Amino acid sequence: MGMTVFPASKVQGFYSKIMTDRQTGRQTDRQTDRQTDRQTDRQTDRQTDRQTDRQTDRQTDRQTDRQTDRQTDRQTDRQTDRQTDRQTDRQTDRQTDRQTDRQTDRQTDRQTDRQTDRQTDRQTDRQTDK
Repeated sequence: MGMTVFPASKVQGFYSKIMTDRQTGRQTDRQTDRQTDRQTDRQTDRQTDRQTDRQTDRQTDRQTDRQTDRQTDRQTDRQTDRQTDRQTDRQTDRQTDRQTDRQTDRQTDRQTDRQTDRQTDRQTDRQTDK
């Protein structure tokens, strides 16, 4: 059995085909790798963006909730303070009014009593003089 000898042109064509297949394979592998890398990068970017968005949303929500709570607390405090102030003012006014009324009544009573006493004294004096 002898070795088969191929003509040089055939060997060169065959060798050339092998090289072309290898190059094509390498190119295809590179393209596939690039596509995979790009896709992975995009997915990673999307995940990172989503996570960042969620965290930002949570922080914003918390901050908004805190501010709203503070504002609500302030408003409630103001209303409560106003109501308390009004009640206190009313009570104070009532007490002051009562005291003032009592004093005025006493003064009026004294004056009336004096006048009545004078009149009574005059009448008594007149009757006694007669």
